[in-house]
Amino acid sequence: MITSPIEEIKNRLDIVKVISSYIKLKKAGANYKALCPFHSEKKASFFVSPARQIWHCFGCQKGGSIFNFVMEIEGVEFGDALRILARRAGVKLKREDPKLRTERQKTYEICELSSRFFQRQLEGSKTGLEAKKYLLARGITEESIKKWQIGYAPDSWHGLSDFLVSQGYAREEIEKAGLAIKNEKGNFYDRFRGRITFPIFNLNSQPIGFGGRIFTQKESEEIAKYINTPNTLLYDKSRILYGLDKAKMEIRKRDFSILVEGYIDVIMSHQIAFENVIATSGTALTPYQLKILKRYSENILTAFDMDIAGDWATRRGIDLAQNLGFDVKIITMPEGSDPADIISQNQKKWKELVESSKSILDFYFETTFSKSDKKTPRGKKEISKVLLPVIKRIPNKIEQSHWIQQLSKNLEVREEDVMAELRKIKIEKPEIEVETLPPQKSRKERLEERLVTLILKSPENFSLISKKDFEFFSPLISETLSYLKKEIHHIENVKPPPELADLINYLFLKSEVEEISDQDLDKEFRICLTGIKTLEIKNRLNRISQEIKKAENEKDLPKVQKLIKEFDLFSKSLHNLREL
Repeated sequence: MITSPIEEIKNRLDIVKVISSYIKLKKAGANYKALCPFHSEKKASFFVSPARQIWHCFGCQKGGSIFNFVMEIEGVEFGDALRILARRAGVKLKREDPKLRTERQKTYEICELSSRFFQRQLEGSKTGLEAKKYLLARGITEESIKKWQIGYAPDSWHGLSDFLVSQGYAREEIEKAGLAIKNEKGNFYDRFRGRITFPIFNLNSQPIGFGGRIFTQKESEEIAKYINTPNTLLYDKSRILYGLDKAKMEIRKRDFSILVEGYIDVIMSHQIAFENVIATSGTALTPYQLKILKRYSENILTAFDMDIAGDWATRRGIDLAQNLGFDVKIITMPEGSDPADIISQNQKKWKELVESSKSILDFYFETTFSKSDKKTPRGKKEISKVLLPVIKRIPNKIEQSHWIQQLSKNLEVREEDVMAELRKIKIEKPEIEVETLPPQKSRKERLEERLVTLILKSPENFSLISKKDFEFFSPLISETLSYLKKEIHHIENVKPPPELADLINYLFLKSEVEEISDQDLDKEFRICLTGIKTLEIKNRLNRISQEIKKAENEKDLPKVQKLIKEFDLFSKSLHNLREL
């Protein structure tokens, strides 16, 4: 009988389906494996057990249930993970006391209500209908307007704020959600006014922020074409990729993503079945965005309006992607056009541009040589100034040698001279987020875990543990072994008590993942057991040595003699173990 929403969610959702919606899983026997999304690695150490409905990374040691996974990958607390998974499972949670709702939860609610408010304004107000007419004229369909929840913010100082206040939210909370601004006099007014609104979604398709676009011609040129929600508890533009919630599965399927600059570029691309298109929300590529993208594919096509000689931020983002192991290609856009323009005019042309994308080095060479005269000394210098740092960053020396030859040939100069200039180039490595792995487990902890996994592989090993041996184990392992020994006849189907469940499920997964031949099981087990006893006896000898010194300082001779006898007994035990 299901007694709580947590158990109901766990029963309705399959952990493999939940996790595979975030990262690419591969079948590995009875389990699934992947590159860990929480730390950098080249060999998969992240495993998912469908039988036990748990996951664990044997590299960074993170693991647990679907709730732990969502908390880690979304960067949220348990309450938010519960709501995300409840929504996915179709489980209704009981209404909470409004006073107990967290600030984060209220921000989600404010964004959701604001999105609905803006959508109603697009469909129900006179100017909203004009905005909709503009969208349709741009080629955005009715279906896309609904799918992307496009709306209209009325040209009013307090339209949205007054609506949200009527729903029970304070103006300070609306400001914290990024939807209102407080002026110097302490008065609040709406951030988005007279603009088409584009909700920005998290990976679970919940609105967490907004972009607003001017669409009428009457506004002053000084007004920004686009404005965005500032950073809030939920929204950080350096960590968000617009459209990724809808594109992630297609990116994994096609094994590449297409990066564009605007919301409309994304929407128009999805309309014509290019559903692996996403936007960078007005920022150059950041380490956080790339780390998220890497879960789905290491291949990127960019459709930015790029000025390689002058657009330092864009180049830095591409350099960072290359440093993180991405294969980057460039879609060469016609001058003055963006993907939305091309798609609305000629869908076939967009497809051709994507298919004819160039490698990043080919693009750099082509654009740089087109802007300078390679025949003049000044032109040669300008070209080399742009291309030498690019060549310097190529990690593979054979590939680097190829591009040195190309530059030498195109500039009609000696390779030795190119090499000499290349040596002068100093490259600043882009800052990449430093990962902090948890402290390593002690040798005894590792041996104890190994011992239990070997028992789970071969329960017959229990016969090698004497009753006296249990005093050498840590309390938790001792309790775990005692429980498993009682359940030895149906060990594969045990349902451990809550206090032991996490550890036993993790050790079951570990026993399934680790490969060891049957003939080595007995030998490995004996080595582990001896190692645990040896370490524990050494620890006890160290403690007794400290106590002897203390007793000697206190001139407590009876205690000294007693401790020496104890020391000798443990020393003999250690000697006997070494003789085995």
